[in-house]
Amino acid sequence: MDRVRKAFNSMIKSERYSRFTMQGAGDGERHVEVKLSDDAADESTEVEGQAQGSPTFMPAPKHQSRRNICYLVLGILLIFITGYLVGYISYHKPQVEPGSCDTGLKETPSDAGPAPEFHLDWTDITKLLTQKLTSEGFDKTLRDFDLPKRSAGSEEEIKLANRIFDEFKKQDMDPWTDIHYVQLPIPDSEHPNRVLFGSDVFEPVGYLAYSAPGKVEGKLVYGNYGRQQDLNILQTKNIELKDSVLLLRSGKISFAEQVDNAATKGASAVLIYPDIQDYKYLADTALYGHVHLGSGDPYTPGFPSFNHTQFPPTQSSGLPKIPAQTITANMASALLQNIGGPELDESSGFKGGFKSYRLGGTENITVEVNNVLVTRKIHNVFGVIKGFTDPDRYVVLGAQRDAWGKGYSRAAVGTSVLIELAKAVREMVEKNGFRPRRSLVFASWSAGEYGNVGVTEWLEGYMSSLDKRVFTYISLDSLVMGRGNFTVSASPLLYSLIESTMKVVKSPLGPGTVYDIVGKNNWEASVLRPMSMDDPAYPFLAFSGIPSVSFHFIAPNTESYAYYGTNLDNMDHLNYQTSHRTSEMTAVAAQFAGQMALRLVHDHLLRLDVSRYKNILTKAVNKVYKQIQRLSQSGQLKDVNPKWISLALGSFKRAADDIKGAVLNTNLNDEACRIFNDRLMRVENTLLSPYVSPVQTPFRHLLLGQGSHTLASLAETTDMDQLRVQLALATWNLKGCANAMVGDIWEIDNEI
Repeated sequence: MDRVRKAFNSMIKSERYSRFTMQGAGDGERHVEVKLSDDAADESTEVEGQAQGSPTFMPAPKHQSRRNICYLVLGILLIFITGYLVGYISYHKPQVEPGSCDTGLKETPSDAGPAPEFHLDWTDITKLLTQKLTSEGFDKTLRDFDLPKRSAGSEEEIKLANRIFDEFKKQDMDPWTDIHYVQLPIPDSEHPNRVLFGSDVFEPVGYLAYSAPGKVEGKLVYGNYGRQQDLNILQTKNIELKDSVLLLRSGKISFAEQVDNAATKGASAVLIYPDIQDYKYLADTALYGHVHLGSGDPYTPGFPSFNHTQFPPTQSSGLPKIPAQTITANMASALLQNIGGPELDESSGFKGGFKSYRLGGTENITVEVNNVLVTRKIHNVFGVIKGFTDPDRYVVLGAQRDAWGKGYSRAAVGTSVLIELAKAVREMVEKNGFRPRRSLVFASWSAGEYGNVGVTEWLEGYMSSLDKRVFTYISLDSLVMGRGNFTVSASPLLYSLIESTMKVVKSPLGPGTVYDIVGKNNWEASVLRPMSMDDPAYPFLAFSGIPSVSFHFIAPNTESYAYYGTNLDNMDHLNYQTSHRTSEMTAVAAQFAGQMALRLVHDHLLRLDVSRYKNILTKAVNKVYKQIQRLSQSGQLKDVNPKWISLALGSFKRAADDIKGAVLNTNLNDEACRIFNDRLMRVENTLLSPYVSPVQTPFRHLLLGQGSHTLASLAETTDMDQLRVQLALATWNLKGCANAMVGDIWEIDNEI
């Protein structure tokens, strides 16, 4: 090697040989001339045909020349190979496969820092999550969050909020708080609520938040559950409801709906009790709840209750105008024994667990409600695990933190799942190489018992931006209420995700999956339930237009948990309902919520299936169509053609099919997936009616909301003027949703 280097250097030293020329001699011979620099070799001899005085090149001996040439060739080859290798290593980049929406795609974003030594596919992710969410881990967490008191705005609840904040901070989740000053009703300690019936005077401990205050007197009437059909039965039996005091048993519908139905019939007050047929606990158990037919602080409807805001006095249209009060089963028994009036037959469905049931309407009763409003400072606490590709898109997982009493099933279980899920996912990112494409926001809500106050105030505060960023809300409230059955309430956009998750999460009842315990033939009929107004996910869905889901493991042949709204919601009672397997049930519930959340932030294409809305909307529109036909044939309605809303439905179906077809026929790189995801995110929000006020009608969803604008209301109304107006608005609401799903404005099908 040294000889090669030496020979090469001797031949190409700087400026020693400037150029080679081939010159022709006069005799036809060709000679080689090499023009040298001034420091030419010592020996210079003439060569034939070379001008005198010019330096000459003296050829070396033949064997030396050949050797030098070999060295030169080897040197050139060596330099060429070395240069090629250096260039290859310096500039060669690994090939990247074209982006796709395949859920198993492994990719590390450019801003995610050093890539992990290995990549996780979906099987790895689910396996890790299951390993980290165990019943043993929940044993400790559930004990830690089992508190004796946790009422909203109390000192105990504020300390709990700080604990959660510190836990998020410990996990490097950049925690923050959202503070509101809300109006919460509490009993007046100096003037207790009372019920006076004959010589009996009752002072119940429980109460109904947001009841109208006052003292009223009227005839006592028993009205079963206070549903519309129950009150209609009373009217058919000539029981006067106007100015009466209705005695209703708890269940079937919410307290707020019971009071609203009673007020609609002209009742002056409502008493609600837990019948011993429905609730198998002590008959002197106090009952708590709220009667606001809405959500959030009813004294700041449609806008947030921030401390720095100044608004004119206003009230929610969902606040009741009549007093309402809960009483114990023992108090109700005393009233029923002396109520009088017509007896009930067995077929009425009105009879509960007591011996005596009459319809009443003969004896007077007095109800006195003295609740007072107080201002409470509440804290919503948040932490975030940021995505690596689309950090500005996020799933929110939330759990209520407060409760009337211990709130073990209501709040402790959900808070435990929130914390354990956050820790598990954070550890997967930090230690196991998990790289979520999108962000996960973990939220701990306050004042949930008063009608999802903390949730709604947050949504009201950031309404203009959340629907563009939050693409799913997963509620962690009341996940475990028993063992034996499974129910879900959700946006139709999430039905496919729910089904696929049920098929992979192991059943807590034995071999197989959750899907196996609900029946494979028609899982939707077995599992799906309408989302009630009291559901913590409902404001996200019907108020903000964000696809939402809540699910529950419950005891067989039950619809809810009997101990909600009482001081009996504790560890012992939940353990009894789960056969002392609460930790195991909680771990399975956490795995179910976690798998849905991680699937949503992992896949390139969002798991929002717009095609699941088609059949549901078709059924709703068909009911409207038939109602219009009936009214037209009877002569009550003229010059109204139902075909327009049917055409709007057709536009929706074509837009949904277009998205599905475009996904199948598009090169699904990151840019294409982002465009499709934005189109999918518009669906739920554009089903909110733009023609009603969020102050007067907060739940604006065309299909799942509450109010005269909904398709359900159109299918039942007999007000012809209202029908004409709302039909036109609903038609264009549906058409607008179809337009929003179309990729580009020039592709919009505007035929209607």
